[in-house]
Amino acid sequence: MMITKQTVADQIVAYLHHEVTLPQLVDWAENAMMDGEFAERDATTISSVIARLGVADVRTFGLAWEDCEELLGKLGFAPRVEVVSA
Repeated sequence: MMITKQTVADQIVAYLHHEVTLPQLVDWAENAMMDGEFAERDATTISSVIARLGVADVRTFGLAWEDCEELLGKLGFAPRVEVVSA
């Protein structure tokens, strides 16, 4: 499976929307590092972001909002927050 910047951004967004858990995101990242084919043009950026996601379950690293914002920025995306009534 070809992994693009959009693929990685979609995974981060799914995490931020609580569609996947942190362990699921980390598992995806670990599998992507082992089995994925990165879009050649962006391979360096993609692999560095995925590598960071792969260690997000380690207490020292974690994955805060700011981290997601930074990682999305590296991929060429910017998060936007929308607040709605519950």
